[in-house]
Amino acid sequence: MQELKLVNINKIYPGGIQAVYDFNLEVPYGEFVVFVGPSGCGKSTVLRMIAGLEEISGGDMYIGEERVNNVAPADRDISMVFQNYALYGHMSVYENIGFSLTVRHEQEDVQHEKVMEAADVVDLKKELNRFPGNISGGQRQRVAMGRAIVSDASIILMDEPLSNLDAKLRVQSRRRLLQLHQQLQNTFIYVTHDQTEAMTLADRIVVMNAGRLQQVGTPLEVYSKPANIFVAGFIGMPPMNFIDGQIEGKRFVAPGVDLTLTPEMLAGLVKPYHVLSKQNKEYIKDIILGVRPEHCTLSPTETSGGKISGEIYLKEYLGNYTLYYLNVGNSTYAARLTENISKMPGDSLDIYPDMSRAHFFDASTGERLKLEERES
Repeated sequence: MQELKLVNINKIYPGGIQAVYDFNLEVPYGEFVVFVGPSGCGKSTVLRMIAGLEEISGGDMYIGEERVNNVAPADRDISMVFQNYALYGHMSVYENIGFSLTVRHEQEDVQHEKVMEAADVVDLKKELNRFPGNISGGQRQRVAMGRAIVSDASIILMDEPLSNLDAKLRVQSRRRLLQLHQQLQNTFIYVTHDQTEAMTLADRIVVMNAGRLQQVGTPLEVYSKPANIFVAGFIGMPPMNFIDGQIEGKRFVAPGVDLTLTPEMLAGLVKPYHVLSKQNKEYIKDIILGVRPEHCTLSPTETSGGKISGEIYLKEYLGNYTLYYLNVGNSTYAARLTENISKMPGDSLDIYPDMSRAHFFDASTGERLKLEERES
């Protein structure tokens, strides 16, 4: 029951190609951590370094107090579930689950007891005599989980284990994984490019991009307080809207946009970021406004501060809500609305954003500008 600690981890491949830069993370025992990011961001590389399948080019990895950079994978108290499950087609479900025990030459009665316990946990006791080619994708995924369970490893690594399943089965498998984690109480580290999996499974999310760690936090933290434009745009579906504009006096202005800011917002933005215009008024350049599509309404509210006007170019009806995509000046804008309206592509539409949930970003760095009244 030891924590995992990664300190300034780097991965450099032959030819000087760097896949991971100065990666730092502490994972307490029993936490469910999900690495998320686009393909090629380095998340699977970090996972494989944790497992010992990739050599660490720089930095240190600890399990408890022990530095394990040079410890063999079999001696790290870690098991891994791969994307393709890596099952043996000529072995039964029973034999696949118990394979690691067979390799370790465990006594037959011990093997049987552990396999049956694992099969019960992953609900496969009726399938033990079948072969991987004769069971469903979801069942194969559970065989791989069962094999990880019997190893008694304190850390279970999972590299996109649900990516080969259909949408309905993925939902069912996510629930089963959560139940499994609650039952086992050991450390799960899970890699995915699917933000829905990250948001629904994780105690904490690790967001990566281009080999660099962008943010670590709970699902609520990365959704409501994204560290930068990348995180804000990656977490959330549809992605957050971004509008380049300026603050003039008490208003945020851009083509098709004119929004009044609260005194608290102005205090948080103007004091550290202002310059004086020729008219000797507070004036901020290079500010990006971020508003999530679900934080919009068709009617003004106490927190809307004004409207965003545009022309509809796409409409998607999704049952309990409709997505409207607008051309707003030089930007595009998505609004998720529950109201039923007859507007169609080509029509103009006014949207009222909830400015109490809006975000502001520095256009030069992409970092979120922190407003003191919402950081407390």
